[in-house]
Amino acid sequence: MQDIINNLPKLAKDKHNENKKFFGKLKKKPPKNLDYIMQDLHDQEFERTDCLECANCCKTTGPLFTDKDVDRIAKHFRMKSHQFISQYLKVDEDNDYVLQSVPCTFLDADNYCSIYDVRPKACREFPHTDRKKFQQISNLTLKNVAICPAAFNIVEEMKKRIK
Repeated sequence: MQDIINNLPKLAKDKHNENKKFFGKLKKKPPKNLDYIMQDLHDQEFERTDCLECANCCKTTGPLFTDKDVDRIAKHFRMKSHQFISQYLKVDEDNDYVLQSVPCTFLDADNYCSIYDVRPKACREFPHTDRKKFQQISNLTLKNVAICPAAFNIVEEMKKRIK
């Protein structure tokens, strides 16, 4: 798995222009059944992909924390929301709450998440390949294929299915 993770940024870079062109066409004229295709590809990929073997998303990027995420996680730690924010988060250039540093503070050595049951929405939905109206998140997907081997595989399979 580590070899795949190490090679992923280069693979994604090599495919970037091809993917960008593909997503441009997809945005202009998405197939009527795109959500079904994406759900199917997502389900197939995650039958054979174990995120615990990878956790590259947690090691290299941090999620956005919504106000609801902050309140839920702070409550889990029996903290006030402002205490949780000052201890773990910062405000980024887009004025969003993000982790102060990566890898994620809540990632254990065995790739398990110590706050899994209350994790942020962005973590629950990552890599967003089963999202409705998938064509609307093409820029996010272009970034995620360089981070997540499953997202990379899904996009490659998607290009074969949708001509």
